[in-house]
Amino acid sequence: MVNKDNPFEYIGRQFDEMMGQMEGRLRRMMQGSGEYLPAGGLGPGGVGDRMLPAVRGEFRVDVREDDDEVLVVADLPGVERENITVRLLNPTELEISSERRFERSETGDAGQIVRQERAFGYMTRVVPLPHEVTAEGAGSSFKNGVLELRLKKSTVERGERIPIE
Repeated sequence: MVNKDNPFEYIGRQFDEMMGQMEGRLRRMMQGSGEYLPAGGLGPGGVGDRMLPAVRGEFRVDVREDDDEVLVVADLPGVERENITVRLLNPTELEISSERRFERSETGDAGQIVRQERAFGYMTRVVPLPHEVTAEGAGSSFKNGVLELRLKKSTVERGERIPIE
């Protein structure tokens, strides 16, 4: 029924119902109910920790491939070299972990924080690689907050060959 005083009331109620449904879906997605994302959702311990850095405000990664190597470049501004760990989890996944420590002033009159957009704490990414690689012969550099990793492509043939009779 249309309200003569507000002809848009019906549309407003429909809009409110749709917004409620969207908020419920988003909440279930963030919690990782399994309906939309794997367990853990986008929150801590979920897929967001590993694969969605934009959602969590973490570092960005570029992956390039050429004939014999895979190049991974990660922006880690404000991170010290000794606070970075790189592990090859398997031939097609690389884990980069880092910690950016909060800078505290030694004096009591450091002032009040008005805005704080820089993230501090532990950050990690699992980077899927476009080709199998090996840690043997890998090279790395870290300069001006940019980590560069050069990983040699693996030439090892997987599986056992079965002769055809």
